[in-house]
Amino acid sequence: MSRTRSALAAALAAALAATLTVGAATPPATSAPTSTSAPTSAGAATSADIADRIAALPGVTSVTEATAPAGYRFFRLTFRQPADHRNPRAGTFEQRLTLLHKDTSRPMVMYTSGYNVSLNPSRSEPTQIVDGNQLSMEYRYFEPSIPARTDWPKQLTIWQAAADQHAIIRSFQRLYRENWITTGGSKGGMTATYHRRFFPDDVDGTVPYVAPNDVDNDKDAYNTFLANVGTDPQCRAALTAVQRRILGPDRAWFLERTRQDAEATGDGWEILGSLDRGMETAVVDLYFTFWQYSPQSACADVPGPDATNEQVWDWTQGVVPLTGYLDQGLRGTLAYYYQAAYQLGWYEAYEKPLAGVLRYPGGWGGANFVPRELRPIRFDKRAMADIDRWVRTRSTQMLYVYGGNDPWGAEQFSCGKPAKPGHHGKPGKRRECSVHVVAGGTHGARIAQLPEAERAAATAQIREWAGLDDSTVRPARNAALDRRPDYLRPPGALR
Repeated sequence: MSRTRSALAAALAAALAATLTVGAATPPATSAPTSTSAPTSAGAATSADIADRIAALPGVTSVTEATAPAGYRFFRLTFRQPADHRNPRAGTFEQRLTLLHKDTSRPMVMYTSGYNVSLNPSRSEPTQIVDGNQLSMEYRYFEPSIPARTDWPKQLTIWQAAADQHAIIRSFQRLYRENWITTGGSKGGMTATYHRRFFPDDVDGTVPYVAPNDVDNDKDAYNTFLANVGTDPQCRAALTAVQRRILGPDRAWFLERTRQDAEATGDGWEILGSLDRGMETAVVDLYFTFWQYSPQSACADVPGPDATNEQVWDWTQGVVPLTGYLDQGLRGTLAYYYQAAYQLGWYEAYEKPLAGVLRYPGGWGGANFVPRELRPIRFDKRAMADIDRWVRTRSTQMLYVYGGNDPWGAEQFSCGKPAKPGHHGKPGKRRECSVHVVAGGTHGARIAQLPEAERAAATAQIREWAGLDDSTVRPARNAALDRRPDYLRPPGALR
């Protein structure tokens, strides 16, 4: 999940920023289009038609058109949501969405990163596969999609977020009536799974990418995975040697360098309590994040014993900046860290190779990354167990993708046992649920990276869910839209 992990950012990375005040209910407003792209829908007789139809959908409160590549139209939207779907009197908030419109006769893919929504047009891999429209959702409590009056324990739950997605889908299905698929990467893949658990009949298929499944927060597989990740023991040793160097003999140099960077940006360390602890947390994260985002070939870039401190510093900036767990980084993905401490769970830090140089062992994750004013947080052990049970025993039309070297895949979702044979030896009902692992893959694992036969089968499955005849011509790659996933952003969160 991404990571800054300091971002499950390139973790949960980026995810949040400015708050919209809840306003009184007003008629949907449509801004003047700025796109020069011609409409592609047969029903869009004029450039304003589809914008007006979107603006008229229930819940849509604003529509602004932005420039899009030829063949598409791109809209930035807001959608009014209840702050608490179980208590309409708790107020509302404006949730940001974007819509990449191709044609109402094409399938719809709904995407979320589980963090902030990107305000630029792009196509997820399932959108490319089905050559469809894409509706992207910002996760609640990532600014500005946050209520003016917050109630974290009641409003920031996996069910509330699933209800957000349900409301949006039901509204937009009035206009986009072809088949729907949901998808997301990292925390977004988790979000897509949770939505299907609570609203299984909303869509025709779901494709979660690199989605962790921390079903039992007290039992982790992460450390075992990290001790054996990849096929090069020398690479693992080199990474540990860099960590020990920063936290051991050269600690004072790196601490001062971290202080200089923090002060230059106005950052502080109130949440973790000290600059030293903040830097140590980032160094502990280096090993995990390297394997999350880097192919094994990047081992050649790990600084050796002859590297200068400046060279080591520069390398850390591309993996996990040593300021990544100071206040700015933690507050930037606060909604993720709160949910991790509340329902999602978190992984055990890989600290064993750092024995003797750690000053703050055992302090990773959970409520430690949340400001004191939001504590205490009582962890809900039932939430992930319920999700895991549903995926293993009842889910259908689910297709999971993981990277073989991605630590977040140490604890994957499982489709459970195959269907039992039917009566009189006949085949049982097929559950369309599958898990695919890209050998040596990272947190950016894609279906396109699977072996040819497996890739073709997964692609055909998604197209079937989208209601497409497999003879349909595949869309060409669009370099302007098919960028790398927005959850591949570095540090600290699950991004």
